[in-house]
Amino acid sequence: MGSRRETAMPPSIDRRKFLLVSALASVSAACASERPRRPSAASAVPLSRTDSPAALPLHDDIPMIANGLSPEKGGTLKLLNYAEYISPDVVKKFGKEHGVEVEITTFTTQEEAIAKLRTAGAAFDVWFPTPDVIAKAAVGKLLQPLNKTYLPNLGNAWPQLQNPFYDEGARYSAPYNAYTTGIGYRADKVKDATGYDLLWNPAYKGKAYLIDDPREALSLAMLKNGSLEINTEDPAKIAQAGAWLTELVGLMSIKLGITAYQYVPEGQATVHHCWSGDMINAQSYLPKGVDADVLGYWYPSDTTGVVGTDSVAVPRTATKPVLAHMLINHLLDNAVAQENFSYTGYQPALTAITPEKMVTDEFVTEQLKTAIVTPDVYARSQQIFQISPAAEALWNDAWATFKAGQ
Repeated sequence: MGSRRETAMPPSIDRRKFLLVSALASVSAACASERPRRPSAASAVPLSRTDSPAALPLHDDIPMIANGLSPEKGGTLKLLNYAEYISPDVVKKFGKEHGVEVEITTFTTQEEAIAKLRTAGAAFDVWFPTPDVIAKAAVGKLLQPLNKTYLPNLGNAWPQLQNPFYDEGARYSAPYNAYTTGIGYRADKVKDATGYDLLWNPAYKGKAYLIDDPREALSLAMLKNGSLEINTEDPAKIAQAGAWLTELVGLMSIKLGITAYQYVPEGQATVHHCWSGDMINAQSYLPKGVDADVLGYWYPSDTTGVVGTDSVAVPRTATKPVLAHMLINHLLDNAVAQENFSYTGYQPALTAITPEKMVTDEFVTEQLKTAIVTPDVYARSQQIFQISPAAEALWNDAWATFKAGQ
């Protein structure tokens, strides 16, 4: 693929896995308490849903920056991000343009990121949180409100993410990347991509993989069997999902993995439950002489798919908050976003990034056009939300039972 870098670095797997973890270390005592959908006080952490958006609390002692300020000069702009989740060229050009060094501190999980933000004396200018932790960070006073006069490019984002359900009014966050969860496969070996049934097809026994994550895998079993209740706290429904997964042990000799971007192009997996960005990255892992048309990605055309996004925010401790806003605006520029996409393999949530354009620009083959997320796909798909710690334990127990039977 001519416009993609020749050797893509593997995506940070844990950024996907920990998007789904509901019981991170609390940033306030309220995080461990019962979580009301509509909090009665600013000390409670809103539990947002697509049909019940959360307006996150503002704090008098953390005002947004004033309008019309000049960007800070000199020194270092400090980013807190997953490894390999932003193009070095993009940040280097930005730093050169504004006369600053750009330093990236990495983390593996959002729990680790929050610990870094809370470390005495630490100061970061830009953080890349997942939507599930933004409310906790806002309640815990780890973020400062965004001043959108510095973010004219926010208008390039999908309309739903200019006012996201998890941060109503986009008080604290701007959208970064989007992804779906589907089935990656070898199109030269799979002639009929029928959907989730691919993982239950004995023709691929021994060459089928699930994402090694309880919420993703159990949700797959629910969706395959017609249930949209992928955030259920009902013990019977969770146990049933575990039983459906257990069918795969004898039928498929199912394996678990988080490297679809490597296993599918190299042929170790014929079908692999995976994230859309993995299959985009897979184009760079094909053996020499193997055409990218051998890669395919199936995602449902109805409401039975899973979608998610990542975000970007400005921590309270930022020493260059104006420049931080400008970097966020820079990442929302259509051309810059596409350049960043060519490095990370994960798609910016901008309206200019369409399946057709990505095929024309040779970011993906026609066979992988379904790996490009659109606003319509985002709107009709399911999302994996936070659930109570007790329910999380039930999901983990069902997963452990399944794994013990392998």
